[in-house]
Amino acid sequence: MSAKVPVPPANPALQLVEGKSNDNDPPRLPDRRCDRCRGCRDTRSRPRAGTWDVAVTARFDTGERVRARDINPVGHTRLVRYARGKTGTIHMDHGVFLFPDTNALFLGEKPQHVYSVRFTARELWGEQAPPQDSVYIDMWDDYLEPAQLNSSA
Repeated sequence: MSAKVPVPPANPALQLVEGKSNDNDPPRLPDRRCDRCRGCRDTRSRPRAGTWDVAVTARFDTGERVRARDINPVGHTRLVRYARGKTGTIHMDHGVFLFPDTNALFLGEKPQHVYSVRFTARELWGEQAPPQDSVYIDMWDDYLEPAQLNSSA
């Protein structure tokens, strides 16, 4: 006769990592991956979360040169410090989203376009950065100005 080896109780943290749950867990949200491969998070075929269906005119077009404003607000901002005052190019327009800087302070939602802006690594970090590298930063309208405004700087 073989002796039964006791099975240790399930580790809840390990179950979460492995995607398992117990019967007391709330139901999971449906898998939002695309039907083609089920391995990616393809969002092109459905509206993005957080987008607003309001008529807000885009200030910039794809390919346009822009400068990140050099601002230092008292509160929190999503404008990263290392990009302030730097020049980049509009890579794409993500659509209209609420502006978190005013919304967090209960000053209004202020819907506006969010752009993916391409900065060269050298623009951000100087000549020691590799010339082929770039950084893409998502930036709200209020963080940007046309590049020619400060071209003498």
